[in-house]
Amino acid sequence: MHDGARPPFDPDLAGPLKVLTAQMPPLLPDGIATARAGAAAMVLSPDDLARNGQFEVQERRVDGCQGEPPVRLLLLRPARARGPVPVICHLHGGGMVLGDPTSGLDVVLDLAAELGVAVVSVDYRLAPEHPYPAALEDGYAALTWLAGHAAEMGADPAGIIVAGASAGAGLAAALALLARDRGGPRLLGQMLSCPMLDDRNDTVSSVQMTDAGLWDRTSNATGWNALLAGRAGEPDVSPYAAPARAADLGGLPPAFIDVGSAETFRDESVTYASGLWAAGGQAELHVWPGGFHGFAVMAPGAAISRDAYDASLRWLRRLLDQSWRTPC
Repeated sequence: MHDGARPPFDPDLAGPLKVLTAQMPPLLPDGIATARAGAAAMVLSPDDLARNGQFEVQERRVDGCQGEPPVRLLLLRPARARGPVPVICHLHGGGMVLGDPTSGLDVVLDLAAELGVAVVSVDYRLAPEHPYPAALEDGYAALTWLAGHAAEMGADPAGIIVAGASAGAGLAAALALLARDRGGPRLLGQMLSCPMLDDRNDTVSSVQMTDAGLWDRTSNATGWNALLAGRAGEPDVSPYAAPARAADLGGLPPAFIDVGSAETFRDESVTYASGLWAAGGQAELHVWPGGFHGFAVMAPGAAISRDAYDASLRWLRRLLDQSWRTPC
């Protein structure tokens, strides 16, 4: 790698990226409160989520794992659904330090509306106030509740897909590992968009994106050290905190992984997909040329973002057609 070399950004993304980087500078620990305030201004209301009656919206608090506090869930079911439907268990992004269950939910609801599936979005606890494993245990509590109470929201427990973007995608990958190892709910799939997987922050792409794009190497260090109480990069970090640390990727559900070529998480995403293949698993990988971190959510009108959306829709449709709608 030449000094200072990095992949170019997609020309259609240049304008949105300029605006976004002005609004979202690299995140430092003392900037978390300000970033949270900005994110709070973008919370979607129940009316926003209902989409003119397209979804039935409920809020539920479920028991946490092993004496942990209750976990708040948003339950969204297609209003016209008849009978049990598959369900996407959504973990929001935000670098493990900010965001709420409605963050990034617009894209997920677009997919759910097209496919007639339900969505459960998890209000997990945030670092640094609640370091690992708080968010993971909240996600697992939501997952086990969903598997055991799917009928209450008209969902099929055999059709659960974990999904997320950025930190939420990292949590989704960790939940797939944890469910496998605890003998928990069997998952139909895992949908990981620009996943935050590796606390070591030392890949070629993380170095390339120092002071560039969204969620650069500085922001990534802030997020990981908040989650791991300052221990990011140490040898004994758990794979349930940083799934890139997992030595065994066998026995996991089919995965969809997509990422931009011009972002911090490019290389860890490619490596994770390769690990799934090496273990005999199924994974579909897309590296979108010129995509910055979160481009599909941040700039949905760009051609590359529409392509990324279409690819995720096609994968979900195939997964459901092959695994859920096909009789055994």
